[in-house]
Amino acid sequence: MQDVTDLPFMRVLARRSPPDWFVTEYFRVHPHSGLNAYILRSISENETGRPVFAQMIGREIPDLVRTAHELAKYPVAGIDLNLGCPAPVVCRKDAGGGLLRDPGKVDAILGALRDAIPGRFTVKTRLGYHSPDEFPALLEIFRKHAIDGLTIHGRTVMDRYHTPVRPDFVKRAVETMPCPVIANGNVVDAETALTYHRKTGAAGLMVGRGAIRNPWIFDHIAAAFSGGATAEPTRRDLLGYIRELSEELAREHPDFDPLLHIQRMKKTLIYICEGIDPAFERTIRRMKTPAEFEALCREHLDRPETLDPLPPFDSRVFCGFPDLLAKPAEIRM
Repeated sequence: MQDVTDLPFMRVLARRSPPDWFVTEYFRVHPHSGLNAYILRSISENETGRPVFAQMIGREIPDLVRTAHELAKYPVAGIDLNLGCPAPVVCRKDAGGGLLRDPGKVDAILGALRDAIPGRFTVKTRLGYHSPDEFPALLEIFRKHAIDGLTIHGRTVMDRYHTPVRPDFVKRAVETMPCPVIANGNVVDAETALTYHRKTGAAGLMVGRGAIRNPWIFDHIAAAFSGGATAEPTRRDLLGYIRELSEELAREHPDFDPLLHIQRMKKTLIYICEGIDPAFERTIRRMKTPAEFEALCREHLDRPETLDPLPPFDSRVFCGFPDLLAKPAEIRM
């Protein structure tokens, strides 16, 4: 996740509930690009003990090939091509999800990268740009190039994050692709993970924004699959997570700017504070200083109550996730 999955976030997450592997923020690739030094540290200085895939985003074949060669010199578990980012600024440049408007270009890029990358080469995609009707033709392109893994966010680019995911399309890929298929989108707790997996038969699940809100999610999912039990985090545990992430991020920047730091923490807290307390959600958006940040978090989170693992059903950030629940009508009661 861009501006989220950096080295400090990986460290803090790994202390609570490490995933099987991490994926870096994306390296922007263009004719004048080099390897972003800050993102590179999440590979070269990563002490979490988990493999790290390097993610690229771009559209020019010579530059993507050049960057793949450069990344292959580092201890990466593989190289991943982003065909799923729906950000308008990215799509306007015909990169990320914007590339799905040009299947011929996707075909050419995958062929060139498959020839250039000696190790694991994976792809993350959406179901299409405008419509999931585009997906069957995209699947044929993915099948053609012997990629080592395909992660599918079960929405189109135009859906952004505002609709339910479409498990049937992911299931079709599972049945079609010779490589492992990973299901992504709307995994916010163990129950949504189990349901998405049951509906798709995917080889695994990729968790994005759900891990920002709940850094214990990977242990919860593993326990749900194994039939084990895990401790339920409290508001006070969440407070510790937020403080630790803030401290890790602050240490990364010797020219620490309190205003910029608080803006970064606000972006993170948008995901964390939903469902905690309406007053917390409102006031956190207006904080301006580290002192205000600490006081607000302490006021609303320094309590022993157990956290609800699910965001609110009317969440504006985690839209559509109730459709992944096995019995959403009963749960809403």
